[in-house]
Amino acid sequence: MAKKKKKKDEAKSTPKAEVKETQAKKEASEAPKAAAQPEAAKKDAPKISPKLIKELREKTGAGMMDCKKALVESEGDMDKATEWLRQKGISSAEKKAGRVAAEGLVGSYIHTGGRVGVLVEVNCETDFVARRDEFQELVHNLAMQIAACPNVEYVSVDDIPKNFVESEKQIEMGREDLASKPENIREKIVDGRIQKRLKEVSLMDQPYIKDQNITVEELVKQMAGTIGENIQVRRFSRFVLGEGIEKEESNLAEEVAAQTGQG
Repeated sequence: MAKKKKKKDEAKSTPKAEVKETQAKKEASEAPKAAAQPEAAKKDAPKISPKLIKELREKTGAGMMDCKKALVESEGDMDKATEWLRQKGISSAEKKAGRVAAEGLVGSYIHTGGRVGVLVEVNCETDFVARRDEFQELVHNLAMQIAACPNVEYVSVDDIPKNFVESEKQIEMGREDLASKPENIREKIVDGRIQKRLKEVSLMDQPYIKDQNITVEELVKQMAGTIGENIQVRRFSRFVLGEGIEKEESNLAEEVAAQTGQG
């Protein structure tokens, strides 16, 4: 009876042992596959060049690793990566924008021939930064930019008075090409034209004259990220020789006739 009982117990235990052994083999075979999955994911991730990371860092002021992660998350799209950093609150250029900038420089630029001159005030946080060559070069380039953009009247769109906006809106609403359009369509078209017009008179929205791929606003943000301080373009003035002076219009033929006594 004892022997039969023993055999019976072994018969019961054998399947369990086999099941455990089978499970162990299965887990062992699946382990390499699981380990290979992260490697596959790495291969699928877009390749981000150091140059692209550096460009995003200069633009946003964020750390190198944060910039790399943002570019990976956005599959190398610079605009999406910038937005990703802003959403995460990582972009230091955005954080610096809230700090007081009361130091800086008043820079000037006189165009060849002395017929156009510009004064511009650019602020930073410390006098130390104001003395740096990079900052002084920025101020000079901004003054040159203003001289090259005669239509620019304001630093940014936010500085444009409401009466200017309303005046432009009235002009656009009265244009003949919109007369036959439904009112809701006409308003959308006018709004688009107004936004374009406002950017035309805004310094910060102008393509940078030395690099048309970026705007003046992006240039300033890049410098803020590089030097580690808030930078603000506060105001500017443009002087054009003879502007506003009423000049007498002379008739050359009449002058010659008068001098020869034939008038």
